[in-house]
Amino acid sequence: PSLNAIIESNISPSKLKQMFDYRLSRLRQSMAKKNISLVILQNPVSLRYAIDFDEYQLFQSHIPTCYLFVPIEGPIVMHGSVRRDFPNVDEYKRPCFISPFDGGVELKDKAELFCKELKQFTGEYCQNNQIGIERMSPEVFNTLRDANFQLTDAECILEQAKKIKCVTEIECIKNSILVAEHGIKLMHENSVEGISERQLWSILHKVNIANNGSWIDGHMLSSGPRTNPWLQEAKNRIIMKGDMIAFDTDLIGPSGYMADISRSWICEGGKGNTEQRIAYQHAYDEVNFNIELIKSGMSFLELSKKAFERNKAFKANHYPCVFHGAGLTDEYPKIYYQEDWQRDGYDGLIEPNMVLCVESYSGKIDGEVGVKLEEMVLVNENGVERLSHYPFEESLLN
Repeated sequence: PSLNAIIESNISPSKLKQMFDYRLSRLRQSMAKKNISLVILQNPVSLRYAIDFDEYQLFQSHIPTCYLFVPIEGPIVMHGSVRRDFPNVDEYKRPCFISPFDGGVELKDKAELFCKELKQFTGEYCQNNQIGIERMSPEVFNTLRDANFQLTDAECILEQAKKIKCVTEIECIKNSILVAEHGIKLMHENSVEGISERQLWSILHKVNIANNGSWIDGHMLSSGPRTNPWLQEAKNRIIMKGDMIAFDTDLIGPSGYMADISRSWICEGGKGNTEQRIAYQHAYDEVNFNIELIKSGMSFLELSKKAFERNKAFKANHYPCVFHGAGLTDEYPKIYYQEDWQRDGYDGLIEPNMVLCVESYSGKIDGEVGVKLEEMVLVNENGVERLSHYPFEESLLN
């Protein structure tokens, strides 16, 4: 396969329009359940979900120049975008500058102007003063609260909306996975002695950007002794023959949808040493056992309790969760291991058309080998459909 190969999508504009309408409908249904009359969105992922907003998304994530009004009934108003053709947007306006970069470090006047414009909008289109907001400055929050707005976290509303995918969303996810797995294959072929971790990781970035992808959430590739503990991002370490290479794509691909796949392999192949083989087999067994476990109607707690019983040697050094949702990025829910449940766990139900990632990290405390594997699955009425298909390393399995 060529680094310059393009993964073609056959998703038609009419299907995409139906998807945008579906997502807006899901958002408004989620608002209605909480009696919320308006959400004000700033998070670039929320903006993408609501109106397919894709301008300067990483910039928007730390300097929220743009924001969107989505009433449960009435016009959708985008503030601050350059383009004027986002789906389902009725009106475009100049924003109030309510970040320190845009509005200065004294935000009181800007917050009051924002509040004034919000009062005008809600007075015309909203039936109550209950609104959802995302991660706004405390100055803005306090100004709205003092104006008797009843504030709630819009992110919780979005997470409930996003969890159930329509058919076209699944097609978009599959397309992102095709892009990611093309990049993975090229990384595999270039896993040779002398390449650095960052050089190897850059291949995935190149493939993603060339195929109209958006970004990658991290630089999660490590090799040799840097595979343990996990969550060490790529550096300029030179990879040696026989090293374990482990990575997690965290790739936000075409149409903004995520391909969240992990694989591990030996640099230049081979059967590996005993420690590498034991860790790989353990991770492989965990992922496959837990995939077979998933059924619609199960609770998060039940999944956690029934999950693969990890070997004592690997138990303490586990991944942060057993399962998590995925869509435009990592999404609700996050299902914890039983040993963390009392402190961190929350319950809910597995439903059809949720997309889940099934995780395993296997590495001993103070060990020099770690293996990361992860698959994506679609929940259906009878179990799951595997969405990721990149092959595992048969040479490392007993």
